[in-house]
Amino acid sequence: MFYAWSAVRCTAVIYVSRARAGTLQTIFGRVSIWRRAGRRTGMTDYMTEPISTRNLDQYGSAELPWSRPRDLLASDTPGSDLTFFVATVRPDGRPHSAGVGALWVDDALYFVGGPGTRRSRNLAANPACSVSVRLPGIDLVLEGDAHRVTDSSTLERVAAVYRGGGWPAAVEGDALTAPFTAPSAGPPPWHLFRLTLHTAFGVAAAEPHGATRWDFAHQRAVPHPSTG
Repeated sequence: MFYAWSAVRCTAVIYVSRARAGTLQTIFGRVSIWRRAGRRTGMTDYMTEPISTRNLDQYGSAELPWSRPRDLLASDTPGSDLTFFVATVRPDGRPHSAGVGALWVDDALYFVGGPGTRRSRNLAANPACSVSVRLPGIDLVLEGDAHRVTDSSTLERVAAVYRGGGWPAAVEGDALTAPFTAPSAGPPPWHLFRLTLHTAFGVAAAEPHGATRWDFAHQRAVPHPSTG
């Protein structure tokens, strides 16, 4: 089910006033605001295009379009040799990071983890995480919440994409299995996680250079009757 808005772009100068140490300060920021088509999938509402873009480049380069890293994610996963690093939070607040083989499928990032792995246990208690990767010509950090996916249609869809990239994944119950996986992934079956994107940061290492922040709309939604 799709929700669509007419494409509207406007540029706003935002004046934010706040008190700090008894002094009223005004902060000026130039933000590009977009509204584009969004998609509802399962229990998560999310926007597939940023609702605002902030240019972080200090040398005068133009802001980078979100389509640049997004299209690379779509074209280079799972075929290219990319390692994604998922950072999660332990129950005591200490950070944890693990390398994973992630996929960009239908405008969302997916990755797997054995139920006994530290990242899966961390996400079960606190879904907040970040995912970083070096794409061709641009370094990318994605921030958001990662939740386990258990509906059969999504599992089958993602498993098929994994198989297309050379990993013979198959659906077993509400998880994935395969004859082999990374040595640190733990025994099968493996849980599938989908990242609900909140914010992304890109720093271009190739022309056109630049540094940009993209913000996305997100909210938790009640399940549809068709998805349980």
